[in-house]
Amino acid sequence: MTDRGGFHGGFGTSAFGEATAGFGDAGAGFGDPGVGFGEAGFGSAGGFGDSAGGGFGGSGFRGGNFAYSRGGSSGGFGRANFYGSGRGGRGGRGRGSRGRGRGGRGGARGKEGAKEWIPVTKLGRLVKDGKIKSLEEIYLHSLPIKEFEIIDFLLGEQLKDDVLKIMPVQKQTRAGQRTRFKAFVAIGDYNGHVGLGVKCSKEVATAIRGAIIAAKLSVIPVRRGYWGNKIGKPHTVPCKVTGKCGSVLVRLIPAPKGTGIVSAPVPKKLLQMAGIDDCYTCAKGSTCTLGNFAKATYAAIAATYSYLTPDLWKGTALSRSPYQAFAEFLKSNPLSVAQEKD
Repeated sequence: MTDRGGFHGGFGTSAFGEATAGFGDAGAGFGDPGVGFGEAGFGSAGGFGDSAGGGFGGSGFRGGNFAYSRGGSSGGFGRANFYGSGRGGRGGRGRGSRGRGRGGRGGARGKEGAKEWIPVTKLGRLVKDGKIKSLEEIYLHSLPIKEFEIIDFLLGEQLKDDVLKIMPVQKQTRAGQRTRFKAFVAIGDYNGHVGLGVKCSKEVATAIRGAIIAAKLSVIPVRRGYWGNKIGKPHTVPCKVTGKCGSVLVRLIPAPKGTGIVSAPVPKKLLQMAGIDDCYTCAKGSTCTLGNFAKATYAAIAATYSYLTPDLWKGTALSRSPYQAFAEFLKSNPLSVAQEKD
């Protein structure tokens, strides 16, 4: 090694010392200043420290290979809080201000600023203007919900979501295997509304985001009932209901108050989000396939409104659809071309 006016190398006379170089002299390291392990190697107050030298501290791997030391502000694996110098490319994984790593510009994973919702469907315009005040009005007329913002607007902070599972799926191509991630998300307000969403994407975050949107668009009403006498609020399913997906069959059975939800973790989460307090369950088939297990439970919960029980035999007065009732409003407030483009 060379000796550029510094102290001679070897393993250094003072490991982590002041001016002596760890694996070389004060200018060498494993090469020129700014190359390889940098100017000070493990010497010149470097090592794993926080001073002008390199190593894993200071400004990281000083020099061109791994770090970009702009006044010591972006490091390799360390944190630079002083005045390093050196030339180099972009930062490694440091917490610096301009690195390519997790602490660089825009590195935080925070939510973007909430944009104002501009509805693009008739139903969305009626909801935003306050003409429709609850989801039950939408379900009564079987209107399709095509904007997830409608659910956000009507349920708001009551809505909670939970990621049930994230699993990798692969497709064989000529170039090899292409891996994507599939996310299962349950959503509900714990008071009569529940949804299930599935989304596949190259990135986990994108898959979860898409699954949440799909779950909001699939929110269904949940009918609750009593096990025995009608005392207090409805607490269980109104009757025995069954849902099926693939080989999985899920049966929900009414239970007395205080029983709780007797089931596996996946149906239990969905039933809790639906607002059901007491329920027995029976599951058959390959319940280890979580996706089919969740879908079968969701189908069983949706079936609670498919039975016409005696208390629903009385006639229901027909009412006009919101599209008819507010036809003048929709006509006088047409959707502008600019909004359609957005």
